[in-house]
Amino acid sequence: GLGNDFIVVTSSIEPEHVVRLCDRHFGIGADGVLIVEPGPRMIVINADGSRPEMCGNGLRCVVGHLAEDEGATEDEGELSVATDAGDKRCHYRRGPAGSVEVSVDMGPAKVDAPFTHRRFELTPVNMGNPHVVSFDDHEDADLDLIGPELQTLIAGGVNVELCRLRGGGVDVAVWERGVGRTLACGTGACAVAAAACARGLHRYGEPLAVRLPGGTLTIVVPASGGVVMTGPAERVFVGETGL
Repeated sequence: GLGNDFIVVTSSIEPEHVVRLCDRHFGIGADGVLIVEPGPRMIVINADGSRPEMCGNGLRCVVGHLAEDEGATEDEGELSVATDAGDKRCHYRRGPAGSVEVSVDMGPAKVDAPFTHRRFELTPVNMGNPHVVSFDDHEDADLDLIGPELQTLIAGGVNVELCRLRGGGVDVAVWERGVGRTLACGTGACAVAAAACARGLHRYGEPLAVRLPGGTLTIVVPASGGVVMTGPAERVFVGETGL
């Protein structure tokens, strides 16, 4: 999912095994493990063994997996996936070479009043998981400085998005709790778009190109209702491993 990579499994797995599998030197290497249960239901375990409420890129990967492996015969279809942040309605369309474009109704965003921390103006947004978004004119190195610090601002941690508006879209650097600097974050992209609309930087109902290090997601924030995220999911390989 735009360089945000996951291991998809269909049986339960202990957090300590997730940590080992996600290790990029001694395991398979991944940002997390996605457990797909009957229903279907998605459970996300981060690379450090923690369990976040939601992962937008992970959800797109689960939908891509279900479209490929669970008997879906149509090139285009819809399904609902249960998550710790509620049921999510998804639409998929198959592309070439195992790629799948997935649109997800991520539910409404809860945007709170901005506050200032150090020199950063931060807008809190909840997309089923917590984010803080800054539209200050950031350098890329700012993320390594402030990401670990902001991550601990609230109990349980918070995801951090540092943004630069440019060329009709927005460039975003992401610090994800339990992962660190990451190539993409689906809920983070939604949080950025919701914050931009709430602060008058973008119009409600119009698509916003959110450019992440791993690629671009298209986000639409309606004046009321759920935020819609559209982007790719691509299978890299299939295999087996012992625990």
